[in-house]
Amino acid sequence: MKIGNVVIPNRVFSAPMAGVTDKAFRQIIRSCGAGLIYTEMISDMGLVYGQQRTHKMLDLQGEEPPLAVQIFGSEPEPMAQAAQLAASQGADIVDINMGCPTPKIVKNGEGAALMLDIPRARRIIRAVVNAVPVPVTVKMRLGWSRDQINYLELAEAAQEEGAAAVALHARTRDQFYSGQADWSHIACLKKHLEIPVIGNGDIWTAEDALGMAEKTGCDAVMIGRGIMGNPFLIREAVALLERGERISPPTLEEKLALAARHLDLACQYKGENVAVREMRKHFSWYLKGMRGAAQLRQQINQATTRQQLLDIFHSAQPRK
Repeated sequence: MKIGNVVIPNRVFSAPMAGVTDKAFRQIIRSCGAGLIYTEMISDMGLVYGQQRTHKMLDLQGEEPPLAVQIFGSEPEPMAQAAQLAASQGADIVDINMGCPTPKIVKNGEGAALMLDIPRARRIIRAVVNAVPVPVTVKMRLGWSRDQINYLELAEAAQEEGAAAVALHARTRDQFYSGQADWSHIACLKKHLEIPVIGNGDIWTAEDALGMAEKTGCDAVMIGRGIMGNPFLIREAVALLERGERISPPTLEEKLALAARHLDLACQYKGENVAVREMRKHFSWYLKGMRGAAQLRQQINQATTRQQLLDIFHSAQPRK
């Protein structure tokens, strides 16, 4: 498939996730075969005002394309400037976050709060599209609440302003991540738009990915929480969607090797002290399905060195 002029090798995308899809994890996801990979959401103001931590999030050097950089903000001009910075650093696609439900984001009129102000959202999309030579996409939710479902209005505005694709997380802002994603809205959106539609929400298995594609007709599926601790889900979904193959789940040895590589990449990019702190959550997720996982997670949360993390993880055994 293509988004704008960018060729995407397959229909399985990884979602932008704050605190998760950093440079190290993106390389892990790439090794599992994701067609399009998104960065963490990046603040427009952080980029425009040169905050060091924010600019580090825009480090794409050495990563294989295609890559989408997701930015968030509430005003057209700084969003356009942030998009230009993202494109200058190698972003193949710039994505606008209009779906984040987090209180600290929406209280600033950012993320899902933009679904409450379609004219403002439209101005932001227009400004970003006009600012960069790369395709621009928009990620959104169904609306603010069950009584304020307006994704069709926002998606049609995005298409009119030149967006190259739309990703829909089939929950409202009020739902956060609770309840079930209503895939019927993804199918509805696909019927209304001419640009590609990316479906998102409740993909936990390769069968879920296939089910979403078949039930909604979406052009691609985007997997978020399902790959936390299980990047192999990308590999399994690609095999099923693209080749009709059902492949075996990873062995314990494969999980151990992948987790170790993930940790090494994190240490390479952030230094051991920071990497170990940030990798505790990933190693806790990698333990899902292991015997004695709860006790091992307690040990992981006390680990302070790379070797301690590896030793704890290598003591894990599959649940019988």
